[in-house]
Amino acid sequence: MTTLFQAEERNHLNTSGLRNLRKGGRLPGVVFGRNTKNEMIHISTIEFQKWLKRGAVGFIELQLEGKESLSVLLEELQQDPITRDLLHVDFQQVQPNEIVRTKLALKITGTPIGTKQGGVVQIQSEYVEVEALPRHLPNAIECDISGMNIGESLLVSDLDLPAEVTVISGGNELLLSVVKP
Repeated sequence: MTTLFQAEERNHLNTSGLRNLRKGGRLPGVVFGRNTKNEMIHISTIEFQKWLKRGAVGFIELQLEGKESLSVLLEELQQDPITRDLLHVDFQQVQPNEIVRTKLALKITGTPIGTKQGGVVQIQSEYVEVEALPRHLPNAIECDISGMNIGESLLVSDLDLPAEVTVISGGNELLLSVVKP
């Protein structure tokens, strides 16, 4: 699933200029990539927040006025630590024939058997770092945890990923577990 955002180029702004841009409903950002020049942009804050609420997965097409659209992935999002307001976004430009290293979100489905016995699901990490060609990257990694009992854990090595996707995260990295409260 690809999401389209209308983006506008921006000049280098000082702190007050960026603050005014945010007050106007625009989120400043930068697009970077291998063998490309970094581009400073701004997009609609409201549209970006809607995308975040829908799960923030998949590729994004940034349509810059008068230019070809850019295919990007969300790399980093900066938020105010107190108000949680969006401050800045970094996008990694994707080249169709170059391997991309990114973080994929876990999409957890099912209710573990252990929760019916009084257990609680503890999530340690919601992302797994992988690399692959863009066409082989799934939007998210689906995990059905309905068979888990109290005391069981889900590790990166337990995930079922396509053969074309290389996992960068450690195989023994803990993703979630079902524990006694």
